Amino acid sequence: MQVTIPSPLLSYTGRRDVQATGATVNAVLRDLDRQYPGLRFRMVDEQDQLRLHMRLFVGQQELHDLATPLAPDATLHIIQALSGG
Repeated sequence: MQVTIPSPLLSYTGRRDVQATGATVNAVLRDLDRQYPGLRFRMVDEQDQLRLHMRLFVGQQELHDLATPLAPDATLHIIQALSGG
């Protein structure tokens, strides 16, 4: 499946669009971490939950659960919110 990487995480992948495999969000993130070590930790915390500033979308649907199944032809968009003041 195609995965779109946000600008703040490009230092891990070196490119915006990458390929990953997996039947669930968690499996795709683990495959990404296998290919780009450290990437998953930037998105998922120690309790295996998405970090508050991370958003995942397939089409218009926001995904909240790492166990969500994904179709092999889906495109997963990773969005990283900016914060500060």
